[in-house]
Amino acid sequence: MRPGALGAVVILLLIWLVLYPNLFVLGDSLREGAEWTVENYRRFAESSSEREALWNSVWISAASVLFSGLIGVPLAFLFTRYSFPGRSILGGLVALPVLLPPLVGVIAFLFLYGESGFVARTVQGLLGLDRPPWRLTGPWAILLVHSYTMYVYFYLFTSAALARLDGGYAEAAAALGASRFTTLRRVTLPMLAPALAGAGLLVFMTSMGSFSAPYIFGGGFRVLSTQIYVSKLNGDLAIAAVETVILAGVSIAFLAMLQYYEARRIYTGAGKGAVGAGAAAKQGRGTTTLLGVLAWSLTILLLLPHATVLLVSFVPEGTWTTQLFPPTYSAENYVNLFSRPEMLTPIVNSFQMATIATAANVVLAFLAAYLLVRRQFRGKAILGALVILPWALPGTVLAMALATTFNADQPLAGRFLLVGTFAILPLAYFIRNIPLVTRAALTSFRQFDPALEEASASLGASWTTTMRRVALPLVLPGLAAGALLAFVTALGEFVASILLYTQRTRPISIAILSQLREFDFGGAAAYGVFLIALMALVFMLGYGKVSGTPGT
Repeated sequence: MRPGALGAVVILLLIWLVLYPNLFVLGDSLREGAEWTVENYRRFAESSSEREALWNSVWISAASVLFSGLIGVPLAFLFTRYSFPGRSILGGLVALPVLLPPLVGVIAFLFLYGESGFVARTVQGLLGLDRPPWRLTGPWAILLVHSYTMYVYFYLFTSAALARLDGGYAEAAAALGASRFTTLRRVTLPMLAPALAGAGLLVFMTSMGSFSAPYIFGGGFRVLSTQIYVSKLNGDLAIAAVETVILAGVSIAFLAMLQYYEARRIYTGAGKGAVGAGAAAKQGRGTTTLLGVLAWSLTILLLLPHATVLLVSFVPEGTWTTQLFPPTYSAENYVNLFSRPEMLTPIVNSFQMATIATAANVVLAFLAAYLLVRRQFRGKAILGALVILPWALPGTVLAMALATTFNADQPLAGRFLLVGTFAILPLAYFIRNIPLVTRAALTSFRQFDPALEEASASLGASWTTTMRRVALPLVLPGLAAGALLAFVTALGEFVASILLYTQRTRPISIAILSQLREFDFGGAAAYGVFLIALMALVFMLGYGKVSGTPGT
């Protein structure tokens, strides 16, 4: 197939699945009956609750960036720049929250720090209080959960940047008389700016679209993601469309501002191949011991939510009431998970839907990356924008767009009746993960010489044979890495699922929420542990396939 024709097919597919649904929502927000009007936006602007939800979404996202950075960046320096016993193991353990699906992270905090959680009950018992010392609700509860679940972005990005940073810059600054603080402020942090900006963007976008924490802990604290859900439940679809457009607009505007900022700065330097900043600094025995104690303490604190979910998963339903610790433990919840059809169904659903979505992601990502890296054609810039657009759209925005567009059977208008069917959730997962898998494929295509494809063609191989026998094996490691991330993301997806699921198609995340509503905390925790274990297993097996070594 000629590049132009292939590019047109891919672009049309993305326009239909990514752009068209959002334009449909925009159209709904500007209609009142059969007339075009801005009345719905006027209603939004005049509503104090809507303005409050918009402001809350913005400031809670900005605060999440700040606090996540305050946790993740110092951790990166601690585990990258200093030496102490167990540094490499602990450095991997503090990244484990990346395996916590959003809803599982929320219930972990509920069990640990909630008013009926272990910490609150311990404080209540020690102080002899009649009631819990606090309630985990409101903006600070949301911020606590966001900071814990999102600091990993700053930790991983900063650790990678420090490992690549040329130590010669710090040595030159020290030789010129700069103090350690001045070197950090004037040399190291500016060189880390791209990593910090990337992590900040991920945190802000994730927080803007966050649904789990505001839904469980928000109380009366309104944000746009939950406001869309409430408006949809109340049948006010016009206002829900306006909220969706505004939430998408704020997210895209933040992305555009950050890209503008990055384009105006130059971060590169002329390195001389000196020892990287990832090398451990020289330190005394006392300092090493102190840093080791600090690192172990922080790691234990950060892993407490994981341990809490594991412990609660062994608590039989109805046995843990007012006691500090559960009085009995058993494997009953895990037995029920695999023996009761109504509990096994969400697991099967999630696995099937994640598999379908990921397979589609792999095919599209391979074709899109090939076109963007190897070919020149009209519309290439449009293709590049379309594959990154879903990343700028929060899950609630995507779900509303799909629910609005695919709720009628109008083939000539590009609309099909998918709402209420099995297909709508895999479609949502597929669209959300397009940027993730495509970026991984882009990196792989850029890393191998196009002369290999040219040699294959010169030997008489067709384009299809060249792609199958040459290009695909070479990009497979990167493509598989992106597919793994997409698969585990789809397994625990909650934000789009809660707006699109039906009782027959409910995934694991909705099953966890149902167990919480029924106060079956052990059952909810068992689902969470199974989801974490499944995601970890996928990563281990996938690592073996990608690296060419056994997945151990």
